[in-house]
Amino acid sequence: MDHRSGQKRAADYLYPLVEPFDRRFLDVGDGHQIYVEQCGNPQGVPVMVFHGGPGGGCSPAMRRYFDPAHYRAILFDQRGCGRSRPQASVEANTTWHLVADTEQIADCLGIDRFISFGGSWGATLALTHAITHPHRVQHLVLRGVFLMTQAELSWFYGGGAGLFFPDLWARFTAPIPPEEREDLVAAYHRRLFCGDMAEEVRFGRIWAGWENALASIQNEGAFGEGPADYARAFARLENHYFAHHGFLDRDGWIVQNRAKIEHIPADIVQGRYDIVCPPASAWKLADGWARCRLNMVPMAGHALSEPGISAALVGVMDRLRGG
Repeated sequence: MDHRSGQKRAADYLYPLVEPFDRRFLDVGDGHQIYVEQCGNPQGVPVMVFHGGPGGGCSPAMRRYFDPAHYRAILFDQRGCGRSRPQASVEANTTWHLVADTEQIADCLGIDRFISFGGSWGATLALTHAITHPHRVQHLVLRGVFLMTQAELSWFYGGGAGLFFPDLWARFTAPIPPEEREDLVAAYHRRLFCGDMAEEVRFGRIWAGWENALASIQNEGAFGEGPADYARAFARLENHYFAHHGFLDRDGWIVQNRAKIEHIPADIVQGRYDIVCPPASAWKLADGWARCRLNMVPMAGHALSEPGISAALVGVMDRLRGG
């Protein structure tokens, strides 16, 4: 409890931090080694955790959304990010590689079916995996839905979000010459892959700072200065995926293929004031899906660490265990 404000923090809703009972690196081919950890009950209900980004990596805090007596949580750093190696590599790194990696992880750990838990890009990947391998997924728990559409990219990198944060938008666009600002994803791509490490780090920090500054409803209007390695990997991977429209066959692919997963029950937790991934995407995904529950959390933005978001997600996972 924050005694100064009387408001609960995200940590007040979470389970105590537990150490993994298993850590390993999985060789998934193409020169990539994927970091995988398991925590909780080795005999418990499996939960596959899909982190955001692309390029964000997992954090210990992500273990705290699951009752460790009931769930067997599997967290992994996707190709090129976190503890996976090689860091920041975009070689053989597409959505379909990550879907295949998910299958390989499940096979390696002897897991037939699992709950898929993912937010933002993690929701995109969880949905894409479920559409491709629906027999694997027993429930979808999604947060801050991102459908990897051009409309969403245009909102965030074409000036829509900048209408709410004009000062931060000016800082994001300032390093790019005016003649290149019509396509900021492409403009940043040229700089994030220029081969000059110092330049890649500089533009990586600006790219990551724009998103991170808008993630929480408590934003105070400042860019963070993230660690160089993290910022470069995050920015390069995210930009790589966005420049290729998520490697999906066509715009709107996820909603167009929703019928393949409508038999799977789903819960969506969405911040009402999510600037990064506006609620329209969650609404579009849930509309007409009979087995899907949509929880619009008032006074919440995009971040997993928003108190209302954390409370709702833990509530979903407790409900699924019968709590």
